[in-house]
Amino acid sequence: IENLRVDPRRARTQNILRRLFFASAGLAILITIGIIWALLWDSLAFLSNVTLEQLFDGAWLPRSNRYDIPTLLIGTFIISIIGMIIAVPWGLGAAIYLAEYASPRVRGTLKPILEILAAVPSVVLGFFALTVLSPNIIAPVCELLHGWAPSPFNMASAGVAVGVLITPLVASVSEDALYAVPNSLREASYGLGARKRTTTLRVVIPAAVAGVVAAVIIGLSRAIGETMIVSIAAGGVGGGSRILDACYPGQTMTAAMVSLAIGSDQATTGPQYSSLFFVGLLLFLLTLGLNLISESYVRRMRGKGAI
Repeated sequence: IENLRVDPRRARTQNILRRLFFASAGLAILITIGIIWALLWDSLAFLSNVTLEQLFDGAWLPRSNRYDIPTLLIGTFIISIIGMIIAVPWGLGAAIYLAEYASPRVRGTLKPILEILAAVPSVVLGFFALTVLSPNIIAPVCELLHGWAPSPFNMASAGVAVGVLITPLVASVSEDALYAVPNSLREASYGLGARKRTTTLRVVIPAAVAGVVAAVIIGLSRAIGETMIVSIAAGGVGGGSRILDACYPGQTMTAAMVSLAIGSDQATTGPQYSSLFFVGLLLFLLTLGLNLISESYVRRMRGKGAI
């Protein structure tokens, strides 16, 4: 029995580490509670100073006491959906190639290059969307659809730039999930006479569907929370009208927060200032809901044997 006892010094070290880790976890929870409390307090102050009609007024113009929430939600989702249309096929295709078709040497070379895109500052992509994407790609398409050249500031160019931004995230997480699929599943498929393409589509992807879906939802959360690209390229600084056409300028939740905090519509008091916290609370709840959905789906699929 004496020989099985833990060394006192090791036991003290383990106790110290356990307390440090517990304190770190508790601090993270306290910070989250503090953020939620701050958002709720000022959000309630905002709701007590506006009417229901002001929240559905057709335009987001805080200086005119017009706080149309659907304007922000529509602009946010239009840009996010365009970004996902770009990022999901591109990112998933890159992940499939790196995990299933590329040699180890090629994979070790291409994956870091792909992830370099994630290191590009979003402000750079915002100016890229404004000066390159909008006049050279978006303008001809919108002119073909509408018969007139759109404004350089539009939601379509911002959405494409957001798609470029989140592609490395979707590709990296998806590639890790695909690469984690056991080789025994691939070998069993090949043993039954399946081709590479059939094995990838019928065996590997279904086995890694939990990780792939998680990558897509994480990418969507990242797109919804993007700030600088939409602030520069979407053209919603200072306000915006409720519109569904991506060829027009639009306002998003993050761009509205930037404008109210430090931008052209800066406010320090009154309902204009408290609306900043209300929009922040909506954004927080939206991303939290997406993360909970992702976590629930991943747990359910892993219970069924998916990776």
